[in-house]
Amino acid sequence: MQIVILDGYTTNPGDIDMSPLKKLGTLSVYDRTHPDMVAQRLRGADAVFVNKVRLDRELIRSARSLKFIGVLATGYDVVDVHAAREQKIPVCNVPAYSTDAVAQHTIAMLLAYASRIETHANLVRQGHWSMNPDFSYWVIAPTLLSGKTFGVFGTGKIGCKTAKIASALGMDVIGYSRTKNDSFCGRYVDKDTLFHSSDVLSLHCPATEETIGLISEKTIPLMKDGAILLNTARGSLVEEKAIYEALRSGKLSFYGADVATKEPIGKGNPLLSVPNCMITGHYAWTPKPMRQTIIDVSASNLEAFLSGKLQNCVNEKV
Repeated sequence: MQIVILDGYTTNPGDIDMSPLKKLGTLSVYDRTHPDMVAQRLRGADAVFVNKVRLDRELIRSARSLKFIGVLATGYDVVDVHAAREQKIPVCNVPAYSTDAVAQHTIAMLLAYASRIETHANLVRQGHWSMNPDFSYWVIAPTLLSGKTFGVFGTGKIGCKTAKIASALGMDVIGYSRTKNDSFCGRYVDKDTLFHSSDVLSLHCPATEETIGLISEKTIPLMKDGAILLNTARGSLVEEKAIYEALRSGKLSFYGADVATKEPIGKGNPLLSVPNCMITGHYAWTPKPMRQTIIDVSASNLEAFLSGKLQNCVNEKV
């Protein structure tokens, strides 16, 4: 079996064991694949794995040997699953592998802002504490999170895990989701109440027709003055221009995100010029155990297919 990975670098820059996939056939790994090269690299491939490389209808139909598509992620919007089903090609993903890592990153961004640790550590390094006449030196008082309301939009596995950590910090947790989850530690409220009541609003939903542009010039006025917004889900959930204006006006006190509308983020993105904004490079999912899980589960998905079964198939009922 000819197995091809079209964009393997972000999952494995060299520290991950690829033997689970190598055992299943001849493995070719490309760090990155330009759109112009996708069709060529699909030729002769029985199985292909992608992370962010797009496989549209034309590419899928032209890949004559292709029998299996694996996504090295949970989200599978880069693959035309309908076209794959028409060709009787299963598309299998890796669900819930990054729950602990993304929840940790979300709360880390909140704590970084609330305690201003980086700001004060830098000031100490610059000698400001050494020159201070008092034993205690600070320029911005930390924000106490205990007693504040932590709102969760989307209570899947990551939303529930993040909510649990927030609750452990003494925060009052509320949430909104299309479907309720018994694992959610907070109380469910309607969407308007979530916006009105949250001191911190954390986004943990997929990008769908319903949620794209969720945070916009229309919905930001519904939020508390000085609210904190966290987004470790998808950049398209927010209108970045509206976030920029809300940060400048003080309507939002902080925006912490691990995603952007365009990735990599453009150098001219106005959010990069706002001091009360922290954006990291879509890397919350990358702790080594998470990336090894991606390879292990991907291999298991392919192995199941080869044995006549399907697991984690996202287009079986499309």
